[in-house]
Amino acid sequence: MRLDKFLKISRVIKRRTLAKEVAEQGRISVNGNTAKASTKLSEGDELAIRFGQKMVYVRVNSLREIVRKDEAETLYTIIKEEKIDDK
Repeated sequence: MRLDKFLKISRVIKRRTLAKEVAEQGRISVNGNTAKASTKLSEGDELAIRFGQKMVYVRVNSLREIVRKDEAETLYTIIKEEKIDDK
């Protein structure tokens, strides 16, 4: 599954176009490598996403095409969140 589609389906990022923009800005990495919106994900991949002043590290648990809103959080596990200080 594509990175931008996973982020939308899992509701980590609400809209696919926004997920694509974030990836194009180089703010997402998959397993330590900067990722494009079209990067193919596998179960067990680790994502690092920069949201403004915060880094969120996420592990992909499963990839499914259709997920109900209340089940979306089962697709990933948040490993850690850390605040970024720009000095």
